[in-house]
Amino acid sequence: MTTITHQSISDRQLEIIEAAGKILSASGVSGLTIKNLAKEMKFSEAALYRHFSSREEIILALLNYLASSISERVEYSISVYEHPQDKFKALFRNQLQFFNENPHFVVAVFSDGLMEETNRINEAISRLLSNKMAVLMPILMLGQQSGTFTNAITTEELMHVVMGAFRLFMFKWRLAHFEFDLVRHGDNMIESLLTLIRTKSS
Repeated sequence: MTTITHQSISDRQLEIIEAAGKILSASGVSGLTIKNLAKEMKFSEAALYRHFSSREEIILALLNYLASSISERVEYSISVYEHPQDKFKALFRNQLQFFNENPHFVVAVFSDGLMEETNRINEAISRLLSNKMAVLMPILMLGQQSGTFTNAITTEELMHVVMGAFRLFMFKWRLAHFEFDLVRHGDNMIESLLTLIRTKSS
């Protein structure tokens, strides 16, 4: 099957993976069956098979769609800024806005139950993580090279701290059933992270 990307996905396929994300968030991998998905979509199982050949293909489409869209969604929002601190803010605000509008995709942040499903799904999760790191790493490197961000730890260690904090924040939002203002509270998280990683002279 051709890999589903942000550009190639059809409207109907996007509706299907959005519905799959809702089921994964509510019921986990065990709840994501073709039968349950067809019920959520309000059409026949046969209609689903016209778009995807299996549950695995649906999960792969969801992960690949997110992976391919990360750089596209944030590229412009980051490129309009020169200062690493502004790029950092733009990156995370873009991500927060996306998940605020698409909470059903938060499951991909944690890959709950998806790991070890199949090798292809593991590879898709790795691509998603790699794409996230590929966007964040240059910003952190630029910040360290310019003296804006601390050099007390390596760029990779700094990335782990930042991504871990973001993951925990998103987990708290999920535990709260997506009820608190993600963007407003997210701005506080961004400022707190910057307070931690900025040099005293910045």
